[in-house]
Amino acid sequence: MKITNEIVIQKAKRIGFDLVGFAKASELKEELLRLEKWLQSGYQAKMDYMNKDIEKKTDVSILLSGAKSVISLAINYFVNKKYTGDSEFGKISRYAWGKDYHLLIREKLSQLEIELKEIDNGIISKSYVDTGPVMDKAWAVKSGIGWMGKNTNIINKEIGSWFFLATIITNYEFEYATQINDFCGSCTACIDACPTNAIVNPYIIDSNNCISYLTIENKKEIPEIFLDKFNNWIFGCDICQDVCPWNVKFSQDTHCEEFKAGVNIEIELKKVIDMNIDEFKHKFFNSPLKRAKLSGFKRNADFLLKPKVKE
Repeated sequence: MKITNEIVIQKAKRIGFDLVGFAKASELKEELLRLEKWLQSGYQAKMDYMNKDIEKKTDVSILLSGAKSVISLAINYFVNKKYTGDSEFGKISRYAWGKDYHLLIREKLSQLEIELKEIDNGIISKSYVDTGPVMDKAWAVKSGIGWMGKNTNIINKEIGSWFFLATIITNYEFEYATQINDFCGSCTACIDACPTNAIVNPYIIDSNNCISYLTIENKKEIPEIFLDKFNNWIFGCDICQDVCPWNVKFSQDTHCEEFKAGVNIEIELKKVIDMNIDEFKHKFFNSPLKRAKLSGFKRNADFLLKPKVKE
C-alpha cells in the first residue's frame, strides 16, 4: 500500500502533532549563504556547535542516502497562564514549563515512523527534534507550515508561533507544499520589545545579546551591561513571542497534557541560591531546565538579584 500525504497527516495528528508539511529534499543553497553570513558576523556567540556539520545542515541526503522528501511536523505547547509579576521570582520560558519536549516528541516521532513502516516496509526514514544537524526552521518554511518571523520563529496563521518543530527525512515521495508568504508586513513589535536589542535586523538574532542564550547556552558570567534589562527572566525569554500580533490573536491552549502541568512557571530567586544539587535534580528531572545546570541557574538568580542589591 502506498503512503500518501493524507495518511501521514492523519496518523501524525492522531499521535499528537498539530501541523504537518511536506517538502522536496533539495539542497538549502540560499539558507547556506544566510547561515554563513550569520556565523561570520559572530552572532552564534560561544555556540561553537553551530559551526559544525555545515554540509549536513544544508544537504539532507548526507544524513539519509536516497532522501527524496522532508516531512516537517509541529506540536503546540502554548498554555495560557500568567506570571505573578513578583520581582522576587524568576520567570521561566513557556516552552520549559512542562516535560522536556525532546523526550515527548522523540516518542511521537518513533511511533509515527513505526506506523508508516507497517503500511509500506519500503519506507526508510530518519528523524530529528532540535538535536541533529538539521535546519528545522528552513524545512518548516519550505513545507508550508509557516513563514519565518522577524524574531526568527516560524509563524503559522492559525496558531501563531508557540510550537516545537520536528523533522523526518525519508526516501518516499509525496506531494509538496507551496511556501506561505511572509505576513509580518511592516510590523516591528518583536524588534521594538526586545530589551537587549538582540534582533539586530529583521530575521537576524545576535545571540550575544539574547536573554535566552545568556541564561541557557552561555557558560560564562552575564555581562553587567544587561543589569535591569532581563525583566526577571531566569531561564529563556518569551518577550518577542508574547508581543507578536499573530500570537496575541491566535494562540490556543495545547492539547498535550505533559505541557499543561505548569509546575515550572517561575521560581523564587532566593530558593535557587540556596538549592543543592539533589534538590535541583529532583525538581527538574524531566524538565528542559536541566540544560542550564544548577550552576547556571544560580548564576542567573544571582544576576537578577544584583540590581536590588545596588538600590
